Amino acid sequence: MHRLARTGGTAELLRWLAGRAEGWAGLVGPDGTVLHAASRTARAVVPDVAGLVAEGAGALTERGAQAYSLDTGAHTALLFPLSAGNPAAPVLVVVTPRPVVAGLATLLADVVQPLSLCRQAETLERKRRRVDLAESRGREAVLHLLMTGQLSIAQQVAGALRPRLPDPGRVCVVECSGDGRDEVARVCGEADGGRSWIVRCPVYVRHLILVMPAQEQGPGAAPTDESVAARVGDCVVGVSEPVPLADTATGYRQAFHALAVARELPSRHARFGVSPDPALVVGPAGRQWANDLLAPLLTYVPRRAQDPGSQELAATAASWLAFSSHATDHLKVHRNTLAARLKLIGELLGLDLHRLADQAALDLALRVRATPAPACTPEPAPYAAATRSGTRDAAGDLDAILCRPAVRDWAEQQLAPALGAEETLRTWLRCEGRLGPTAAELGISVPGARKRLVRLETVLQRSLLRPPSARYDLWLAVRSRDLADA
Repeated sequence: MHRLARTGGTAELLRWLAGRAEGWAGLVGPDGTVLHAASRTARAVVPDVAGLVAEGAGALTERGAQAYSLDTGAHTALLFPLSAGNPAAPVLVVVTPRPVVAGLATLLADVVQPLSLCRQAETLERKRRRVDLAESRGREAVLHLLMTGQLSIAQQVAGALRPRLPDPGRVCVVECSGDGRDEVARVCGEADGGRSWIVRCPVYVRHLILVMPAQEQGPGAAPTDESVAARVGDCVVGVSEPVPLADTATGYRQAFHALAVARELPSRHARFGVSPDPALVVGPAGRQWANDLLAPLLTYVPRRAQDPGSQELAATAASWLAFSSHATDHLKVHRNTLAARLKLIGELLGLDLHRLADQAALDLALRVRATPAPACTPEPAPYAAATRSGTRDAAGDLDAILCRPAVRDWAEQQLAPALGAEETLRTWLRCEGRLGPTAAELGISVPGARKRLVRLETVLQRSLLRPPSARYDLWLAVRSRDLADA
């Protein structure tokens, strides 16, 4: 009995009791609701528990007894309250064929205490899980606010949790194997002394996201990513550059790209290589272009109060560009809701969001809008003078932005590592980032095309096949080079 209580809990104890009674056993609430039940056979008699409990409760109260027995034709029902004198306590009900097995009543009296302890332990465990789930959802909500640039609200929500959000910090993505995410989260907490903000990724079930301080714990201390990769033999770790807390979304993209590189390294961890964000090199003309492109979305007012507003639509666009179809998990919406929002966004902006070119333009515009204006590279004097009189033309034409000298330099830096594999890259981008058409155009198999792109991921140190993907940056870089060549 005690062994079953330790290993199987309430369910195993009731199953064992049903076997000993050769009938039905269950825990019933004071209102007659069956909380747990078990039977010896599928044809065992299931009693009218509500009636039994009502009659038994009255009899137990009137007589001051701690048990009650009731004969119902060919069966006998035995009732034992788990807590004598507490009318809200569940009742153990056992229905057994007559005559009653010798010693069954004594056995039931003995099992009441371990059964009561099991139920209390299970109730506490359910409460603990609810608390853990609430904390996990709270951390996920804070991360979502950080990713959408709502820094002040994120800090207010995070104030009730620990540790404090680090600013500046690094974003770390840990890819676990199987169901070991909880154990890896514990290892991550130990590795950096509990200084990191650890979140279970809502999109990828094997990923942990850490927002950790930019500085290491102290002299001689191993970096957290190296410690975790060394202590957990089957995980892969990618880490971003130090970023301000307001740029958490950028840090996440960097960490995800580093993760793609780390999968191919024996050490199983990698840090993001230095690479400027295109939003930093588009200049004031690029900022004006982004503002003009996004104006219909940012000024949109829904016709009904329950419809998504401009801020929610912008967050939907950013999530979909980052996670593709996995945005339903990130936003906690149905795929039909996501499709309807994307259709509305495309109509408002005049974009075909099925085209990679329009996706890249929208992604760049959202990133420019999220970048502080002083961080943008200023215009060189000749270029500024040439565009000041025709700002609307430059703002309405992405090609004019991609022709900027700073953008051309950025594009060359992006494409330099891909020298010798540019045909594969250009074909993949021309085929809208789809493997099947890319393989057909290259005249190779789909696995062969995948292997080429995996090698490109290692060379470029960027994720290509899994979102968040670098395909938008690469499309912009290729387009900038083609304009320069033309």
